[in-house]
Amino acid sequence: MDLLLNVVTGKKINEEITISGSKSESNRLLILQNLYPELTIKNLSDSDDSVHMQHALSSTDGIINIGHAGTAMRFLTSYFAIKNNSEVVLTGSQRMQERPIGILVDALKELGATISYQSQVGYPPIRIKGTNSLKKSVKINGNVSSQYISSLLLIAPKLQDGLEIELVGDVTSIPYIKMTLSLLSQLGIKAVFKDNFIKVYPQKNIEKQTIVVESDWSSASYFYAIIASSSLGSQVQLSAYKKESLQGDACLSDIYTHFGVETVFNNDSILLKKVATTNNEILEIDLKNAPDIAQTIAVSCFLEGISCNLTGLHTLKIKETDRLEALKEELTKLGASISVTNNSLHLKASANINSNVEIKTYNDHRMAMAFAPVALKTPIKILNAEVVTKSYQKFWEDMQQIGIETAQL
Repeated sequence: MDLLLNVVTGKKINEEITISGSKSESNRLLILQNLYPELTIKNLSDSDDSVHMQHALSSTDGIINIGHAGTAMRFLTSYFAIKNNSEVVLTGSQRMQERPIGILVDALKELGATISYQSQVGYPPIRIKGTNSLKKSVKINGNVSSQYISSLLLIAPKLQDGLEIELVGDVTSIPYIKMTLSLLSQLGIKAVFKDNFIKVYPQKNIEKQTIVVESDWSSASYFYAIIASSSLGSQVQLSAYKKESLQGDACLSDIYTHFGVETVFNNDSILLKKVATTNNEILEIDLKNAPDIAQTIAVSCFLEGISCNLTGLHTLKIKETDRLEALKEELTKLGASISVTNNSLHLKASANINSNVEIKTYNDHRMAMAFAPVALKTPIKILNAEVVTKSYQKFWEDMQQIGIETAQL
């Protein structure tokens, strides 16, 4: 499905939007719920990724296909490694079979897991034979995807002796590791994170309890971008959000002050208000703890005529697409002066925006959503716009509510 996006410029926005639960929290909790059935979850993410996760966890098939769901691939690799007397082949889409899994598999093998590659070494599909007998300590590089580390942390309390992880070198995306540890803590599971060592203690059972998932901050980023490019006085209320969030992307509330957007925290919602013009100083941000909002910020900078240097982006090379190269390609079509390296993006301020450009999405939900705010400035075409369901089922409906018109091409 290709969409043409358009908007009546100058319209003042005043809307209320409810956003589904965090995909990151939901997928962690779904693994924990299967390890600890005493747990009940409310406000689960309705994303494709979380749906794939639920199907995989309830499947009795020998082959489990998780499509494009990278989080599910990583978390399920460890989950099935400790599911005693089970044997599954874990696979996914063609792009998923190009995304590395070797560092996690090596760590699990070091612990005593039985995992083999079905095609290319280091990549899915993988065959996993479950065992309830793994060792109690492992080393893993800290500068790889934090999902590898969280994958190990989620199964750690179910191991006989718990698990001690030594993180080698610099650690990337610490907020996501802390999110996992915080969820373990909420279940009453003891863990200690000091320097480059994490120790999770064994826990056979937990007390019966319910956890309500906070809404997804990555999804909120697109509304920050929309308010940033809207007229003064525009506002949107988003629920359900907490000031003390577990999600690293909550840094949006600070970053978008640069674009004249104020965040007001209420009991279970946030109000985004356009209160000032954009600050035209060069924006310098290290996004190693929140790489998923890089696309949104880059597009906002282009739309508002801001130069930016975004760093800490090395994990974007192995996402649904090479997001750095994809950003360079599509922003260049719009008239941007942009360069990228293996871990950074550099954009020069530009006053001109090309019209009626076709934006390729590369099977990447965040490419489609990050470029939607361009419609506030000029008509734009989004190709394969349905990819947004990976993380945000109602995205285009919510865009229409905000005032961005969508027409199928």
